[in-house]
Formats: sequence, structure tokens, C-alpha cells
Amino acid sequence: MDLYLISSVFLCFLIHLLIRRRLLPRRFLPLPPGPFNFPILGALPFIGPMPYSGLARLAHRYGPIMFLKMGTRRVVVASSPAAARTFLKTLDAAFSDRPSGVLSKEVAYNGRDMVFSDYNPNWKLLRKVTSLHLLGPKAMARWAAVRQDEAGRMLDSMLKLSVAGKPVTMPDLLVCTLANVIGRITVSQRVFDEEGKESKAFKEMIMELLVGEGASNIGDLVPAIRWLDPMTKKMWRIHHKLDRMLTELLTEHATTSLERRQSPDFIDLILADQPEGEDGEKLSLDSIKGLIADLFVAGTDTSSIVIEWAMAEMLRNPAILRRAQEEADSVIGRNRLLEESDIPNLPYLQAICKEALRKHPSTPLSIPHFSKEPCEIEGYRIPGETWLLVNIWAIGRHPDAWENPLEFSPERFVDGKMAKIEPLGNDFELIPFGAGRRICAGKHAGLLMVQYFLGTMVHSFEWSLPEGVTEIDMEEGPGLALPKAVPLAAMVRPRLAPAAYAGASEDK
Repeated sequence: MDLYLISSVFLCFLIHLLIRRRLLPRRFLPLPPGPFNFPILGALPFIGPMPYSGLARLAHRYGPIMFLKMGTRRVVVASSPAAARTFLKTLDAAFSDRPSGVLSKEVAYNGRDMVFSDYNPNWKLLRKVTSLHLLGPKAMARWAAVRQDEAGRMLDSMLKLSVAGKPVTMPDLLVCTLANVIGRITVSQRVFDEEGKESKAFKEMIMELLVGEGASNIGDLVPAIRWLDPMTKKMWRIHHKLDRMLTELLTEHATTSLERRQSPDFIDLILADQPEGEDGEKLSLDSIKGLIADLFVAGTDTSSIVIEWAMAEMLRNPAILRRAQEEADSVIGRNRLLEESDIPNLPYLQAICKEALRKHPSTPLSIPHFSKEPCEIEGYRIPGETWLLVNIWAIGRHPDAWENPLEFSPERFVDGKMAKIEPLGNDFELIPFGAGRRICAGKHAGLLMVQYFLGTMVHSFEWSLPEGVTEIDMEEGPGLALPKAVPLAAMVRPRLAPAAYAGASEDK
């Protein structure tokens, strides 16, 4: 018995030594721990309708690096800052592609857009174009007037609701405002609040995209039954409607570009001055159309969700709202509106936005990464053809990284040890935009939109709950995004001098 025990201990030590020294063939390494996988369904019964919380629950049992099947797909899940750093920094190149799925095939022109494209020359060219004409510092400054004007129009709508004694429904207001910003920048067209058949059709298409891309597609997880998945058919229908509209829009741009000679939009700019890729190629028409769809979804739904959650948290914690307003008053006063140039001087507003991104990331699970080849991590083997999901929601609430993680406390980003953390991909405790080479290209633009529009709303109005409402429902809605289950509705009352609101938008 003693000899058997000694032999077992020695064997375990030898295997551990071989793993540490990378002398054991990869095929003999164990898979990361994970739950039982049912035939066809995999671990889906354990995950539930909200994958980010279900996977976080499983990670408490199986650890921050977890392997399971979602349907028939092999999936590895990173649920801690250290695990995310390993995958998105150390193994960044291995997991830089995207898996093929319903969205990439039916909406994103078979992966020719920027979000669902593999890491290839087409993707690099898309990043180059958007940085040059849309998301780089010079491009962001070029479109500042559009953001300012749409913020003024938003305030006009809020003032009218205030006079009428009606509540502001946050998601409706924000989606309209942010979609109009994207529409004017990309195609010189406001997609909401405009009369006409074309505008109505464009508006309906945007709403379908927002709903469709936030839905789960069982056909992606169990490809054998994809033909039975109603979402596949819906995405196919949206794609053809979208493609027809975008084709007409680009044709119109080609014939009316002279009319916009003094103020060209994003599409005008990339058609007139498109840089070449590594092999001298230029963007295909499908890539341009896929990019437009990406911009509307990524620039509208994600920012509006974070702003709504931030406002809900402040209404539940009036002291936070008062401190933010006092800071704005001390920097801006009450005789003018907040401007983007004020934001660097508003550290508490920035802290509120960081805290909202930490606790309520609009993309709680990363868009799946994909590794075609097998690799190893911390003594585990990861087979080829494996998806990687980074649980951004779980990382933002990880107890080893955050003190009192369920508490909404902007102060942690003002005076605490986390004060220097930024949500831009270098600090893995806070990665709402992802990290590594597939980090969101619009991270700076998205952060600015959240800070500017939330700051404008906080500074310009007093906020309260509608009469008879004593609590805010803070339940999260199902889906791939993180909407509130019950949309936030609140009463507003102007707090600035009347002259500050005059001429807020071009319409006035």
C-alpha cells in the first residue's frame, strides 16, 4: 500500500513537471474543467436564458478558465481579469478570428464587415478606413458639430415632455438621438423624426437590426437544426431588406456627391479617398455596406444601454446625482450647456461612466473569438475549432478585483486604488470594449458618446421618478446585450438658465 501511494505521488509529480516544462505532448494535456455536456445540447441546460450570469455561476464552481459545449460548439470561457489577460494578450494571435454564424452570413455579408470578419487583410483595411475617416482623433473632431446639434435636439424633446408633464422614456429617447448621430455622419440622413417613406423604411430597418443582433441564434450552437431556427429566416429577411436599401443609398451618393462637396459624410469620404490594403486591394461594396450596418448597431444600442443604466443607478442613489450636478455647475455654471471640451474637467462624471461600464456592460459576453488551431494554456489543452467567450460581466463583478462589486460606487474610480483604471483595453479588470487586436474600433467614440450625452442630461435637468413610482426595477433583460428588463421612465425639470437652452439645435 505504501509503495502504491509513493508511486502515485511520484507519477503525479512527474506529469506536473512535464507539463511545466512543456515536454508532455499537447494531446495528453487535460481540458480545462467544466460542467457535464448533454448530447446535442451540451451545457445549455445549466446556462439558462442569460448566458453571462449562467456562465458566471458555473465559473464559481469550475474556475476562471472553463471548457464546455454550447450545443455542439466547443467553447472556452474566461471569467477573471487574469484569464482574460492570458487569452487576449498572451494568446491574442491564436484567438483573433471569428466563428461563422447566422449574423456573419446573413447580415454581415458572409463576414465581410468589421465585427464578424476574420483577422485578415479585409479587416485591417476596414480598421484603417474607419480610423482615418470616422473614429480617429481628427475624424472625431470633424463630427463634433453633429453630436452637439443632436444633443440640442434631444434637449428640445425633453423640454417638451417636461412642459407636458410627461416622463422621458430613456431607451426611446437615446436610440433616436444616437441613431440620428450615426445617420448624419455616415449617410447625411436623420433616421428618426423625419417625414417621408424613405426615412420611415430606414428607421424600421435600424430597429430590426437592433432587435435581431441582440437575439440568440440556436442555429449557431446546433448547426444541424439551423434550418428550423426562426431567427435564421428572420436574419435572412433583414439582410435582403438592408442590402436593397444600402445599395440604393450608395447609388444615390454617387449621383449627389457634388451637393455635399462642402460637408461630405463618411460614405462620401471613403468612396473618394479609400486607402489601399496590404495587397493593393480596396474595399468591396459588400464590405462598405456591412460596415454601415456595424456602425448603426454598435453606435446606437450599446451606448444607449450604458447611459440608461447609469441614470437608473443615480436615481436610486440621489447623492451621486447631486455630486455630479455640483461638479458640472462648478465647471460649467448654469448659463450654458455642457460641451465635449468640458469632459476632461469632470472627473466624477467620468467615474460614473466607468462604474456603469463595469457593472452594466452593454456587451456582457464578448463577441466570440475563434481559434482554428489547438493551443495550450496554463497546463490545459484547447482543441482547434474552439470559441472563446470572455465574460465581461463576470470580470466587472469579480470579488478578487473589486471591493463590494455589486454596489454602484463611482468613488472607487476617484480616490481608490482603482482610480487610474481606464476602460480602453489595457486594464483587464475593466474591458467593456474588449482587449487585444479585436478590441472595439470605436472604443474612444463610444466612451465619448456615453460621457457627453449622459453629462448633458445630468447637467441640464433635475430628475425624479413619476408620481406613484417608488422603486426602479433593476432586472436585466434577456439576450446578448444587457438592456433593462423594464425601460427607465423619469420626470425632468430644467435646471439651467432659460437662455442656455435657446438655440441648442439647428432647428431653433
